[in-house]
Amino acid sequence: MTRILEQLEAEERFVPHAYQDHLGFLTIGMGRLIDKRSGGGITHDEALYLLGNDVARITHDLVRRFRWFDGLDAARQAVLVGMAFQMGVNGLLGFERTLLLIEARQFDAAAAAMLTSKWATQTPGRAARMAEQMRTGEWQFPSGHKPQGE
Repeated sequence: MTRILEQLEAEERFVPHAYQDHLGFLTIGMGRLIDKRSGGGITHDEALYLLGNDVARITHDLVRRFRWFDGLDAARQAVLVGMAFQMGVNGLLGFERTLLLIEARQFDAAAAAMLTSKWATQTPGRAARMAEQMRTGEWQFPSGHKPQGE
């Protein structure tokens, strides 16, 4: 199997973003067809794998930037990871007042500050859930979603 992977990697070349192959179909990585027109895409398990990598990278970055991050409970950490996932870590850094309030463990005020942002007007349902999760430390999910293990 290793030789097959080595040969295909050499033939396909790695491209870290979506591109059009020689037939005009969207492809990514090492020749992975993702264009719906030709039956391409990824599985749910593959999407979860990628999401897990993204969450690990973002979490590592937040731990490095904020000494107080590790002291938060998992639900509140998840709010910051989710916001950074949605708008990038640099976008999250724009929430200066909110971050200072979280560091001071003033979660009610931090939640209120979150709701006065442009982000809250762009994704109001998500922002409301994340603000409530920050305020209470209790996990919030979109209606109709049943969390695993319950």
